Amino acid sequence: MTQRRAPEGIPVLIALNPGAKDTLSRQIYRALRDGILAGRLAGGLRLPSTRALAADLDVSRNTVIAAFDQLMVEGYVESHVGRGTRVSHTLPDNLLHARARPSVHGPASLAPNAPSARAELLVGYARPKSSADEPAIAFAPGVPALDLFPWRTWGRLVAIRGRAMGPAVAGYTDPLGYGPLREAIARYVAVARGVTCTADQVVIVGGSQQGLDLVARVATDPGDSAWMEDPGYHGALGALIAAGLRVTGVPVDADGLSVAAGRVAAGRVVAGRVAAPSRLIYVTPSHQFPLGITMSTPRRLELLAAAAEMRAWIVEDDYDSEFRYVSRPLTALQGLDRDGRVVYVGTFSKVMFPALRIGFVIAPPALLPAIAAARQFSGTQQATLEQMVLADFIGDGHFERHVRRMRSVYAERQHDLIDALRGECAGLVDAAASGSGMHLVGWLAPGVDDAEVSRRAASRGVDAIPLSAFAIDRGTGRPGVLLGYAHVDRPAMFAAARRLAAAIRESMTHRSSRLRVERDESRGLPA
Repeated sequence: MTQRRAPEGIPVLIALNPGAKDTLSRQIYRALRDGILAGRLAGGLRLPSTRALAADLDVSRNTVIAAFDQLMVEGYVESHVGRGTRVSHTLPDNLLHARARPSVHGPASLAPNAPSARAELLVGYARPKSSADEPAIAFAPGVPALDLFPWRTWGRLVAIRGRAMGPAVAGYTDPLGYGPLREAIARYVAVARGVTCTADQVVIVGGSQQGLDLVARVATDPGDSAWMEDPGYHGALGALIAAGLRVTGVPVDADGLSVAAGRVAAGRVVAGRVAAPSRLIYVTPSHQFPLGITMSTPRRLELLAAAAEMRAWIVEDDYDSEFRYVSRPLTALQGLDRDGRVVYVGTFSKVMFPALRIGFVIAPPALLPAIAAARQFSGTQQATLEQMVLADFIGDGHFERHVRRMRSVYAERQHDLIDALRGECAGLVDAAASGSGMHLVGWLAPGVDDAEVSRRAASRGVDAIPLSAFAIDRGTGRPGVLLGYAHVDRPAMFAAARRLAAAIRESMTHRSSRLRVERDESRGLPA
């Protein structure tokens, strides 16, 4: 029977100096010890075998054995037959104290380098994501019903493609994306969304966020002006700020982004000069995020005319248009465009699963070379295997069947949410049915602090994002919370609505008490 050898372990970077006073064995010992104390070599990490490390460092095996023996005597490492040599999980107390010793390089600079002003803005606008290890909770927006995805079918397609992988598809491929997937997307958006394009105009990206980042950087120059809906999607705001644009929040009315309000904003005087026309306009016309409004056809035509007048690009983010419940969605804005000004951005994160990280940009011919070049420098290509499997998933009809099923499920869950709010949050939350999407806005009473409600709801395990968090300049003026329902079943919906109601009542009670104290103080009464 052949004796099983211990695994070789991860190669460790050690720089040796043959001319140093210390022996080579002592240098190896110090390098490993310092790595353990600094935390670079974590507890439980398997070190290379003495044979492998000796070969890596081009020294004798006895030299490495002597270093390992010293580390073992001092308690830095442990050795077990069949498991190799590993960094000790528990170090002696004196070694733990050694970790806290001040750096030999002296105190940190009192004036360290700071990030750019744009970076500071990004930090201020960023919203922490929930841990990927935690299950999605009610009412986190944008989360699909992952338990209802056809995982077995997807796994079978992955296995088929995985077995067929070989040199022909394992190298560098077209940076614009896998050809058959681009063709499948072009066919789908033409039929389902009225988009006019060829497969050559489709660029595969790592989710819609990367698409927004690419477009913002190639369609504008730093310092240009941009319009976006107010309230609006902060992922887009981040992309525009990162591109160095001056963003103007344009109010949204019953027909969508108000072009007239945008024109007023463009003509106002800022710092003694008239503000420049917009160079880029970001919109979500099919299902405005976060309010859920569908942009009317007259407003779409008005927006296209304004963009032509200003020579601006329009970025159409069609993030969840598949989920239309009462009628067919309006033709995409891109399908009405006759001047080649609309850049269409789509994603599979909402309709399939976020971890897929595949989105797409449909670029006008004039912008395509710039986007293709930027795509190379932001990551030469998307993972090919996932693109191949997605192309099969669409081509075999699984995508269409999944969309149809989820459209029915989500329509029912929207009704469940409204029932839950009426039953558990009567008089506290006002929510109306929407013809599309994966979330609703729960409107709160005037004067209620939606940010405080959100914090109190979070402490009860409910994710209700305040509408005020999506304000660009002025927001909606009315408090509300965003309530995602796609991944929440009916029993969980009612339980979460009950906890949300408790959070709202607590917030209102706290506000009433605070106002009473302020009123008494203004009258000179004791608190």
